[in-house]
Amino acid sequence: MPSGVARIAVDLLGGDGAPAVVVDGALRACSADPDLKLLLVGPRDAADEVIGALPVNDRERAGVIVVDDAIAMADSPLRNIRRSTSVRAAAEAVYAGRADAMVSAGSSGAAVAASAHVLGRLRGVRRPGLAAQLPTAHGPMLLLDVGVTLDATMLELVQHAVLGTAYASVALGIARPRVGLLSIGSEPGKGDRLRRAVSIALSDIPLPAGGRYVGLVEGFDVPRGGPADIVVTDGFTGNVLLKGLEGAMSTARSSTGAPGPAGQFEAAAVLLGVAGDVVVCHGSAGGAEIADGIALAARLHRDRITPAVAGLADDLLAELSSAGGLTVRDALGERS
Repeated sequence: MPSGVARIAVDLLGGDGAPAVVVDGALRACSADPDLKLLLVGPRDAADEVIGALPVNDRERAGVIVVDDAIAMADSPLRNIRRSTSVRAAAEAVYAGRADAMVSAGSSGAAVAASAHVLGRLRGVRRPGLAAQLPTAHGPMLLLDVGVTLDATMLELVQHAVLGTAYASVALGIARPRVGLLSIGSEPGKGDRLRRAVSIALSDIPLPAGGRYVGLVEGFDVPRGGPADIVVTDGFTGNVLLKGLEGAMSTARSSTGAPGPAGQFEAAAVLLGVAGDVVVCHGSAGGAEIADGIALAARLHRDRITPAVAGLADDLLAELSSAGGLTVRDALGERS
């Protein structure tokens, strides 16, 4: 049973089925965790629905920030970053100390932009990354990035490997985490120029927590697990892979009629690289998945995972950033 008060700011307007599924998820989370407190960020009527459904003696567990505006999936997160939206208000609540962590199932870009802008990034981090934990036959695997760095640079991929290694050590309890780089083959030298350069760079960097770079991995290594505990890729490829896995699992469940572990590839993702606890749920998440995201956010706070990750990764992230930036040309030994 979870213990220790955790105050979670919940974006009521985030997600395809918001606010109804978020209300459902908030109520499920409160029922499962008696030490949980929620700061409901969104329309008054949706917040009142959550509060009204709580037992009378529990209603003080929920606070409200009334916001009626959200960043739609089609909106540009950067152009709308200063608008008074639900996701920005949730990030501001964390920054101000009114909440310990935040959860949103809305636009990933909006959640990332608001979090980075309001909470700030860890020292040296160029761009944060979304890390999704996937179950495999060989134990949990961390896949990142799954949606932020659509055009990732060499430095960003290397920094994500550093952050993922630290997180796997602290949050998943993996000793000497193994890092793999997603490519089109596992043989050395496979992939485009960016992957070849990142592979060379990771081979030369002392990863935190005794982490080891084990080389290139292929797409089928992700759902079955085995070669690596962390798989690093750009946000475009990672998001496509994650949704492909979701679709495959959904189709398999439908065709066999077996209930299966519903939503196992719709896990909430942790935003690594920002100075705060942020969880981003899948846009199509239902109430159960929203509740899981809230529980994850509470665990991040209670176990002080983000400060521990920062402690392991801070110096290396800053060193990588201040070195003038890693370049593909330099890594491959190419002349200008």
